[in-house]
Amino acid sequence: METTEGVGRVLVIIPTYQERDNVESIVGRVRASVPQAEVLVADDASPDGTGEIADRLAAEDDHVHVLHRAGKEGLGAAYVAGFRWGLERGFDVLVEMDADGSHQPEELPRLLSALEDNDLVIGSRWVRGGRVENWPKKREALSRGANTYSRLLLGFHVHDSTGGFRAYRATTLRKIGIDDVTSQGYCFQVDLTLRTIRAGLKVAEVPITFVERTHGASKMSRDIMVEAFVKLTRWGVEGRLGRLAGRDPS
Repeated sequence: METTEGVGRVLVIIPTYQERDNVESIVGRVRASVPQAEVLVADDASPDGTGEIADRLAAEDDHVHVLHRAGKEGLGAAYVAGFRWGLERGFDVLVEMDADGSHQPEELPRLLSALEDNDLVIGSRWVRGGRVENWPKKREALSRGANTYSRLLLGFHVHDSTGGFRAYRATTLRKIGIDDVTSQGYCFQVDLTLRTIRAGLKVAEVPITFVERTHGASKMSRDIMVEAFVKLTRWGVEGRLGRLAGRDPS
């Protein structure tokens, strides 16, 4: 059985917007799966009362915290705000996890165990043992295609660089720099993966089961997918031109 000994203080960051049907369940499952970990709900001023539910959970449990943000600014911005919150308070490990139940908190100990020998661990749908449940074939093909495109264009060997269930060492986030990250959605995850690899740090993938949400609506949009395609292409071209010119792509 995997343990979380040796990684230090763990903060699980859960961004929320309109997740009143999911937030209490996911926080409870995290607390049950990794009792020593603390949870930060980063709520983007949800009009459905998600923030108020999170406040109640925090009042009942000193391992639960809430970061109230001014409005809906996107997943990447919410994670960056959560990273800063955790780094300022001395956490050693910062975890990304969706609020909708697609990421299984029961698999978190496996990610934390792998982090003992790595700088970033990604819960991967597309390595041996990983899988998705309740996804239409079209969406699976889109995700697989986006990850293959990223892997070939950017020249790394990560199979699920768009995956959002991941654990970073605090030292990793400090080294790669998060203050100038403006990417969102798929692009945000690829951006931080690429920064970690280009910093010479170790990235590992652990197989997970990704389950499509049963409550609420997905926040993925056409604009986020277009942003990802444009930025990935630009990064890939810049990296190749840099290598041809003998420059460090980082």
